[in-house]
Amino acid sequence: MEPLDEFINYLNVERHYSPATQRAYRNDITAFRQFCEDSGGFDGYDQVDNVTVAAFMTDMNDHHYSRATTARKLSSLRSFYRYLMRVGQADHDPFAMVETKKEHRRLPQFFYEPEIAQLFKAVEGDDPADIRDRALLEVLYDTGMRVSEVANLTVEQVDLQMHAILVHGKGNKDRYVLFGDQAATAIKCYVDTVRADLMAVSGLWTNRMFLNQHGRPITPRGIEYVLDRVVERTSLTTKIHPHMLRHSFATHMLNHGADLRTVQELLGHSSLSTTQIYTHVTTAHLVKDYQKYFPEHQ
Repeated sequence: MEPLDEFINYLNVERHYSPATQRAYRNDITAFRQFCEDSGGFDGYDQVDNVTVAAFMTDMNDHHYSRATTARKLSSLRSFYRYLMRVGQADHDPFAMVETKKEHRRLPQFFYEPEIAQLFKAVEGDDPADIRDRALLEVLYDTGMRVSEVANLTVEQVDLQMHAILVHGKGNKDRYVLFGDQAATAIKCYVDTVRADLMAVSGLWTNRMFLNQHGRPITPRGIEYVLDRVVERTSLTTKIHPHMLRHSFATHMLNHGADLRTVQELLGHSSLSTTQIYTHVTTAHLVKDYQKYFPEHQ
């Protein structure tokens, strides 16, 4: 098996990375190998030297890649080389000393609480699709789970009595997330009245929690489609992405006084600095309200 195939298998089996993340790693590493082949030949990943790396960096600059894209490609290659060194297929990482300028992090988009209320109002019906969509919306917003985590969620991971979900997150890291009474009611209603009927459509048994209209496990793209349809039934003009519900969860938790480390644990962030971006969101929200409501004085 090729080293790249072994690495992708490692990301899948041991790290439990999503298919989309695996594709991104493969594309970045394949693009680098193609660059090497086009630039005079490729003799193996262990033969890549600093000259080749410098030429690759220049090539990315000539293509006017953004800092974020450049940083992502470098991260993919560094992770690959760490794996190669661990399994004895390389003795050094030629990208270890490469530095890139940090890009200003954009503040995550989130829904205000009245907007969240509109989303839930749009799925109040008793139609099977509404029941499924309400449970899906509750899980996304109540727990702050990633869309890939929700798509891969199984029935066994959900404890309705304890109001908790055991999440198999990024990097093979498990964590518990919690949900409230309304979410518990929505999930139970979906499982008791809709899920089995959906599964009967395909005739295939699956332990995945959320199914599409064809009775098959819903995909992250399928979740995006569902949320697009929900937004169309509201007066909201914004476009929605599942991660906006995760951002909303974190922002609303902090706005209501939650500890930053608690939010970090619930989100599954390995670094507190990743969670701290939400403090900037809440600060920006406070500044906006201050400027709007505080009276001017002479």
